[in-house]
Amino acid sequence: MSQYLLGIDNGGTVAKAALFETTGKELAIARRSIELEMPHSDWREIDADRMWDATAQAIAEVIAKAKVAANDIVAVACTGHGNGLYLVDESGKPTRKGISSSDSRAREYVERWNKDGVIDRLRPKTLQCNWPAQPNALLRWMIDHEPETLHRSRWALMCKDYVRMRLTGEARAELTDYSGTSLLDVPAGDYDDELFQAFEIESARHLMPAIVRSTQPAGSISASAASETGLAEGTAVYGGAFDIDACGLAAGCIDPQSMVMVGGTWGNNQYITPEPLCSADVFMVTRYAIDGYYLVLEGSATSASNLEWFVDQMLVDQRLQGTNVYQWCDRAVGEASPTISDPMFLPFLYGSPVNPNATGTFLGLTGQTDRAAMARAVFEGVCFMHHWHWDRLMQFRSRPNIISMTGGVAHSQVWCQMFADIFNVPVLVPDAEELGALGAAMIAAVGHGIHRDLATACAKMTRINRRHEPNTQRHTVYSERRKRFLATLDALCPLWNSH
Repeated sequence: MSQYLLGIDNGGTVAKAALFETTGKELAIARRSIELEMPHSDWREIDADRMWDATAQAIAEVIAKAKVAANDIVAVACTGHGNGLYLVDESGKPTRKGISSSDSRAREYVERWNKDGVIDRLRPKTLQCNWPAQPNALLRWMIDHEPETLHRSRWALMCKDYVRMRLTGEARAELTDYSGTSLLDVPAGDYDDELFQAFEIESARHLMPAIVRSTQPAGSISASAASETGLAEGTAVYGGAFDIDACGLAAGCIDPQSMVMVGGTWGNNQYITPEPLCSADVFMVTRYAIDGYYLVLEGSATSASNLEWFVDQMLVDQRLQGTNVYQWCDRAVGEASPTISDPMFLPFLYGSPVNPNATGTFLGLTGQTDRAAMARAVFEGVCFMHHWHWDRLMQFRSRPNIISMTGGVAHSQVWCQMFADIFNVPVLVPDAEELGALGAAMIAAVGHGIHRDLATACAKMTRINRRHEPNTQRHTVYSERRKRFLATLDALCPLWNSH
């Protein structure tokens, strides 16, 4: 009998389902778009029922595309965006729209907690900074603004845990995801009453489900989910993981020497360590999917989403002519070598970790500057901000000998080569179209006993697509330009602070 694994990934705007053989070979992928609603300027919401419908449709499609029997799909696991908030009743029916991880309605609570020293005082337990889309802040907002919603709710779930509940009918919290919520004592791996008291959300404590680990059983496919998805009733479902963990696993992050970068909407830079790290200089430390390890993450919205803006605004005519605008950028950037006097771009269109008032900026433009030079500046600015986060992480670890690149950046050979040249470290690109779904499938394989542990699953199910070696000559030029980039940030801070 053949055995197949289903990985499900909900990033907030796309539901993805992918089927894999136990060797990691990808059989089929299906995707469905999910609308991100913005009813107010700082609200970002998702219709959770529609998200489930999109997920169920993607699962049904991937089974049909792969032409496999439902009974041959032996294990399922989910991944998805972290934080946000999905409130449901006892049966799993949403009691309001889901709240995305990009929501900022609860900003005032985070600002107050930072001002009052609450975040610093609790950091030995939470191991992370706090931001408005974390459930602690959102639950505090709900208590003040929608208490009736909380009264109707039974469970407070993360995105992938909501999807899993729709698959199984059972509510579970999974450790990697919930360890990024500021609701857990992360080293202890459990909820902590002091945190609920400090954040003034004790009345929401009963909404927290029991915690499972990534590879532990978390239910089985229910009759109703089977009818909606085409999966066989009773198919085993496992805990799954936060998407940063799932992508890390699929990128080969199984020991502290690894460094994984995610060049996507959010620019993540992460590694794992056996010891919990408590520092205000690190964005987030969570429990990793591999027992005994913590994931250390630095990141911001300063990555490939800036290129999305550039092609939407600057390459309209190319797109109308039927040109693949991303291939156009690759050719334009790859045809020229960097020089000290090239234009510069600060990738702060969607916020900045350097200064809260910082904005996206081109510098050094002249009458001879063309769109190719501007595209190069965008590529480079994104690399430099990944390096800014890298520098913060290097306070706590030795220099890695490789970088595994994932996200949209990984699709561009030119961009990956630029990363290798700027960091002066080889860049590896994993061979998988949907890393999050592959990571979830690896978890399902271990949970189901197909592979002994996640390190074994990594060895059996992951492969490298490309390797980019650094160019010493270009590294010298980029090093000088990075110094100028950092000096520019310092010089502009007084201007940003005057806003």
